[in-house]
Amino acid sequence: MERKENTPERERKRIYEEKHKTERKAKCKIWGTSLDRVYADEIDEFLSKYHITKVALIAAGFEALKEQIEKTKIE
Repeated sequence: MERKENTPERERKRIYEEKHKTERKAKCKIWGTSLDRVYADEIDEFLSKYHITKVALIAAGFEALKEQIEKTKIE
């Protein structure tokens, strides 16, 4: 893949990325997941309708699963 022509802006971004790549990777995690297209579109439509971010969806789902597991442990 060829790089686009260098511009001052692109050069600045490349230098910044090179300097901060390790820091950025340590701070955030990206999961490469895939869902059935119809199911993913349904989720996206719901999130858009209620102005919910995917991060909020993941956090809420995680908390709900933790609660569910705790209830299972108690019973």
